[in-house]
Amino acid sequence: MGQAETRDLQAGRPLSPHLQVWRWHVTMATSILNRATGVALYVGAVGLAVWLFALAAGPQAFGTAQGLLATIPGQLVLFGITFSLVYHLVNGIRHLVWDAGFGLTPGAANVSSWFVLIVSFLAPVAIFALAALSGARP
Repeated sequence: MGQAETRDLQAGRPLSPHLQVWRWHVTMATSILNRATGVALYVGAVGLAVWLFALAAGPQAFGTAQGLLATIPGQLVLFGITFSLVYHLVNGIRHLVWDAGFGLTPGAANVSSWFVLIVSFLAPVAIFALAALSGARP
């Protein structure tokens, strides 16, 4: 505990809420994950720009980029970016529903949080499965 927190406790003042005070719940996790996936999408945008530059640079550069994406780490990065995109989209729709005034009760927020998480894990798996079944390769 920091010096300021110790002083606040001794003075009988409440502590500012932080992760050690709050009990974890699904809506807290989805809020934090929304920010993390937003950052991941920025990284993915840079990766997309690099891939497009490789495409413009010619067959050799593009082949190198495609070869990197075909590796297991490359596939994991693509899966992570796909998850981030789906999660951010579905959670954004959830927030639009909230902005319309629906689903704001704690119970509804918990249900919608679980829905967002489940869809966000299943959709990238389905996308990659369909790509594999269609014979698509990076």
